[in-house]
Amino acid sequence: MTKIIPKVLTIAGSDASGGAGMEADLKTFEEFGTYGMVALTSIVTMDPDTDWSHNVTVMDSGLVKAQLKTTGAGGEIAAMKTGMLGSVAITEVARENILAKKINNVVIDPVMVCKGEDEVLNPEAADAIRDLLIPIATVTTPNLFEAGVLSGLGTLKSLDDMKQAAVKIHELGAENVIVKGGKALEGEKAIDLFYDGINFEVLETDKITPAYNHGAGCTFAAAVTAGLANGLSVKESVYQAKEFVTAGIKSGFAFNEYVGPLYHAAYRLNK
Repeated sequence: MTKIIPKVLTIAGSDASGGAGMEADLKTFEEFGTYGMVALTSIVTMDPDTDWSHNVTVMDSGLVKAQLKTTGAGGEIAAMKTGMLGSVAITEVARENILAKKINNVVIDPVMVCKGEDEVLNPEAADAIRDLLIPIATVTTPNLFEAGVLSGLGTLKSLDDMKQAAVKIHELGAENVIVKGGKALEGEKAIDLFYDGINFEVLETDKITPAYNHGAGCTFAAAVTAGLANGLSVKESVYQAKEFVTAGIKSGFAFNEYVGPLYHAAYRLNK
């Protein structure tokens, strides 16, 4: 019998350096034996002559819609994720596609900033993610900054803050919430928090030095997406994603003097 390869979709931006965005998503999908497709929302470039400053070029929403028409022509999509969307119009297109295709496993990675940045790229788009996509998320995977914005709590500095934010984000409609604390919290542990609306579970590993973690957030969400596509539960997918990302960071490398990506093949090769 021919094996059915699950089809997975990412609606995300491109990171020209290859570490994050749809490049990270497609690498991760492949590592888990799924067939990845992408609807490109934006192109992010970084200038090595000006301390790696970012420039984001957002696609026309009509072009994103046309891409999604193409991805949907291949039959059932087992799971999907969103990453950087860039505009309210694209966020609306993403929601429309999810509902029209009746996609069951929806991972919303509410990307609001680029690595190294600390201001919301597009406040209106961030509001649209909160209002249009979080309510239909099977799981959402905000980092500390994004969880603070979505919950309205501002800067999160502790595990208790993360728990409060997770509850508020769950109340927005997401079935499951994973707040990615990673290395951002003080202490020796890299901490993420999983909340299913009833129970909290803390996922922690020792912090890795040097921390080559560019693309870790995108990769984590993509790994959760692939896990769901392969029939795992949300909890199983989250724990697998944590292991996958940790292995990738341990084998990460310096891309240049500004950034170091994790290595997506590490989880498989280490096995």
